[in-house]
Amino acid sequence: MFTSIAIIGRPNVGKSTLFNKLTKSRKAIVSDFPGLTKDRNYGYLEFGDRKFFVIDTGGIAKDDSILKEDIADQAWVAAEESNLIIFVLDGSEELNNEDLEILQKLRKLNKEFIAVVNKSDKKTSSQIKHDLPKKGIDYIEISAEHSSNISELRSLLKSKLPKEKISYPDGKRIAVIGRPNAGKSTFINKFINEERLIVSEIAGTTIDSISIPFNVGGNDYIFIDTAGIRKGYKNSHKVEYFSYVRALHSVEESDVVLFLCDASEGVVDQDLKILNMVCETGKPLLIAFNKIDLLTRKEKDEMYNTKRALSNFLQDFIKLEISGIKGTGFKRLFRNLDQLITKSQQKYSTSQLNKLLEKFVNQSSPPSIGGRQLKLRYVHFAGINPTSFVIHSNNDKKIPSNYKRYLENSYREKLKLKSIQLRLFFRKSKNPFEDKINKLTDRQIKKKQRLMKHVKKKKK
Repeated sequence: MFTSIAIIGRPNVGKSTLFNKLTKSRKAIVSDFPGLTKDRNYGYLEFGDRKFFVIDTGGIAKDDSILKEDIADQAWVAAEESNLIIFVLDGSEELNNEDLEILQKLRKLNKEFIAVVNKSDKKTSSQIKHDLPKKGIDYIEISAEHSSNISELRSLLKSKLPKEKISYPDGKRIAVIGRPNAGKSTFINKFINEERLIVSEIAGTTIDSISIPFNVGGNDYIFIDTAGIRKGYKNSHKVEYFSYVRALHSVEESDVVLFLCDASEGVVDQDLKILNMVCETGKPLLIAFNKIDLLTRKEKDEMYNTKRALSNFLQDFIKLEISGIKGTGFKRLFRNLDQLITKSQQKYSTSQLNKLLEKFVNQSSPPSIGGRQLKLRYVHFAGINPTSFVIHSNNDKKIPSNYKRYLENSYREKLKLKSIQLRLFFRKSKNPFEDKINKLTDRQIKKKQRLMKHVKKKKK
């Protein structure tokens, strides 16, 4: 599984800037869970086919406030759970007590770390470069803001990270996620028959998931099982901090995501947050209401009629009913999962997409923007996971969200993309004659003169 790298240090030493440089064009995946949005970002550092998880933590500071204490706790949890630590210091300031306390605690962790002196471009006199060697610390100087020495740091990281890419069993990968007690383990054991269960736990950190290979109809599949994502995990045991991270890894590694929801509790806010996280990754998603056998007909109807269950957001997903204990609904569930994997990898021709676009525009004309009619010129396929279409128009700004939603729903319906993540991107088409002077050639001028003479003769 992935190796994780934690970036720690005092506040405002440039950790987030360094994080953005290391993860390059990969957007940091930011959790919207309370306490994580502000405190930690997640992204990836890639070396060819090797991929490593990078965690940007909040600043570790001496402060009596509960918030600061929580942020520091999360940073240390990230450090403890990671394989390699980047300790960032401010090269424009002196080595202070907070730095020394972090250094002392790092040594107690008995984990490998790299000291990085940031802001080396600042023209200030600091003794930090002389003080670190006295403490027995080797360091590398960088300027994250100006990308100075970043390539050298990447090379150093590359030399310290695992050289070999871990191989996984062949098969289509199904990530099983959900809140605790949604019945994930019971479902998996029942689905593949416990006596045939093959569990291969890949060594690494607690971020790692359990891969469970199985075979159906001669085809290989793998369930990726993770711990449940718990509400309020911020104040629980430190392992709970990484529940979100483990689920994120599972989703990233999967071909399709199966979200198990406890039917007896229905859809709650925590479920919506997890579902939103999956949507951000672009992976296909199926929702299964587990423990359906525990509900009466009335309770089942009430489950589907809640405000959350009826939201537009959930209408885009396939929702099925299963019982992990009794094994009911499994065949239909698996058939849908298999179809989603195939559908999510499907490509669409420009001709097919444009015929549909023309039909949608005829059914509902594009609105005017700033007094000018919006013209959708053509559309083409752009990629999978998420399935992406690029629509070229005469204006890509301020297109009403309701019209975007109309186009998305129309494509989703006609192409049968329920439970498939669909993204529409709008681009302004460049006019090939824009900024060009309408200048006639010599031949065109002579022709125009002949025509003018002919017109004058006729008038006479």
